[in-house]
Amino acid sequence: MYNSYENSSLVKVLSFLKSHNTEYLSGQDLSDVLKISRVAVWKDIKKIRQLGYKIESKQKLGYRLESNTDRLLPWEISTGLKTKIFGKQTYFFDSIDSTQTQAMKMASENADSGTIIIAERQTDGKGRLNRKWISPKGGIWFSVILRPKFDISVITLFPIASALALSNAIEETLGIKSELKWPNDITIKNKKVAGILVDASIESNKIENIILGVGINFDVDVKQIEKILKDTPNFYGVASLSEQNKTVNPILLVQSFLRELEEIYDLLNTGNTKKIIKEWTKKSSTINQNIEVNTENRKIKGKAIKLDDDGALIILEKKKNIRITSGDITYISKL
Repeated sequence: MYNSYENSSLVKVLSFLKSHNTEYLSGQDLSDVLKISRVAVWKDIKKIRQLGYKIESKQKLGYRLESNTDRLLPWEISTGLKTKIFGKQTYFFDSIDSTQTQAMKMASENADSGTIIIAERQTDGKGRLNRKWISPKGGIWFSVILRPKFDISVITLFPIASALALSNAIEETLGIKSELKWPNDITIKNKKVAGILVDASIESNKIENIILGVGINFDVDVKQIEKILKDTPNFYGVASLSEQNKTVNPILLVQSFLRELEEIYDLLNTGNTKKIIKEWTKKSSTINQNIEVNTENRKIKGKAIKLDDDGALIILEKKKNIRITSGDITYISKL
């Protein structure tokens, strides 16, 4: 695990290499400046390379940083991050059971709002309705701890707002237009490329914290995931962002999402929800579609008309408006 408080010799060596990337630095130079042994410098260089950085070494000259990593390391996310609180505290794991589970544990231990837990791989990723989220290396899997000011009545709008923030970030960084499928899926060409999960801790009708889980199929084996999920409920295909654009660094996408999310989060905290609903509707693949909704109690067939003020979906069924706050939807051609 690495975190944003990391002050190890590895981070010090890396920082020095970054700030002097046009010149070679000898092991002795690094040892003298950073006050660590040359053996420690050598070990750190080896580990830095393992983290995906390219370091050139020349006899009698030393080391020079050639290129950065694209791994979602805390210090890489924080560099150039234009947010007030989101992502300022970040924890990175090579592998974890679930970032959502870890975030809930840390939230109960009073972790700050805006703290992020990110993993390259999850062994027990969580999806909606207790479903498993396949989370191999190559995807972007993380959770954000939030302590909102908004009223509990707005909580159903939060996953919708978060999906909008992610869709905006995908378009900004990759130039890819995505669509929003109610309640919290991001799709490309009618296949799921990302999803949002929200767990809330509520006490005495007040929100103690919200854990936002985000799963992005950034550069994953689509066929392998589809093979695993093809027989699961509500499966409608998998997309990967790398199929559309192979050039973008995932760090830039995460940074963009955190900035977009913080802006939308501020709108929620100040009660400016109409703007969120308007922008979500523009990107929605659900509104004006004939759909079938599978809820806990029944199946509903109708036309999706609009979002309510709290993010609920309004469906016209047999000339009667039905309000849905949760459920799986399927697009159908005829009612």
